[in-house]
Amino acid sequence: MKISLVVSDLSSSGAGRWGGAVRPFLLSQALKKIGYEVEIVGFVDEEDQTLSISQTQVPIVAIASPKYYPQFFRSAQKLLEKITGDIIYAYKLKPTSFGLSLLKKVQTHKPVLLDIDDWELSWHGGENWKYRSTFKQFARDLFKPEGAFRQPDHPFYLKLIERWVSQADRVTLHNQFLQKRFGGVYLPNGKDIDLFDPVHYNPEVSRERFGLSDYQVLMFPGAPRPYKGVEDVLMALDLLNKPDLRLVIVGGSPYDDYDSQLMEKWGRWIIKMPKYSALEMPEVVSAAHIIVVPQRDTPAAQAQFPLKLTDGMAMAKPILATTVGDIPEILGDTGYLVEPSSPEQQAESIEYILENYEAASEQGLRSRQRCVEKYSITTMANILSELITEILKK
Repeated sequence: MKISLVVSDLSSSGAGRWGGAVRPFLLSQALKKIGYEVEIVGFVDEEDQTLSISQTQVPIVAIASPKYYPQFFRSAQKLLEKITGDIIYAYKLKPTSFGLSLLKKVQTHKPVLLDIDDWELSWHGGENWKYRSTFKQFARDLFKPEGAFRQPDHPFYLKLIERWVSQADRVTLHNQFLQKRFGGVYLPNGKDIDLFDPVHYNPEVSRERFGLSDYQVLMFPGAPRPYKGVEDVLMALDLLNKPDLRLVIVGGSPYDDYDSQLMEKWGRWIIKMPKYSALEMPEVVSAAHIIVVPQRDTPAAQAQFPLKLTDGMAMAKPILATTVGDIPEILGDTGYLVEPSSPEQQAESIEYILENYEAASEQGLRSRQRCVEKYSITTMANILSELITEILKK
């Protein structure tokens, strides 16, 4: 049996940004583990068709797509023709993934699963978003070639598509915030615990390879954005003012110039590293003394399951995180938690962890064990196996 994963954005700022290490590729690994054939079908920007996805064993069908209606309809038709699975699995609650998957369901009567890994409206103000304009502006948004309503995933359409969640045969999501909002089955982000296994790596050797031997390394292996709280860590480093401390940001932001803003203000504390493939990331994480997950308390953060949490947990690293969303539940008692937007508490915790590093390393080992038991690809596979069995019985 074949499953088609439908992804709205395979570009380097979308699902392709970590070379195949984000949610749709975790889903594909879990599905393959239980014996299903998997394909990924999705869009790439017509102006930049370069795929940054590599080292995945899943066939990827990338459809070049313009950014606006009505030209987008042609690409949408091509995508529908390329969906060949017996089950359709839409990734993200968007018209360009879930909407098209429902259309394919109407055409073929094949079941549709929906995976929600973000509250898409949270990027536009959440419940507060409303379309307000003059009649003249409305006409421009509707009829101009690059008008707002010509964008396939405009927030107006995102709000509408939320009403269609019940049309999915099953819904999966990875945190309580989303589950309370949309219902569905909890499906955590799993980690390949054999690949991310600290026994294969020597932290000192890793730090030497990446030029970090002179530093106590706080690592943020992700794309900085204001709600992710990187500024709070940097303010904590200002408070500590220790010359050997550094925040290592791996990958950087593909969205805007936020990295440059951070460098301009806190450049003396920051070391920027490029993106690495999924196969290289365990060695990168091995170089850290502490993994930091300093989310701020915003709807966007509450609706996320930070992948860097399981990166650090699987690699048995001490983790400093904030009490936002599901983070306390994911870590249990195996990490170090502080209130969000509290540089003072972060500074105290950083100092405590580094001064008691042997005990912190023991915490890291317990964190890995928790990851093995609760947040592995095998855990994902077991949940998906039960879910698909239920669908096939309908």
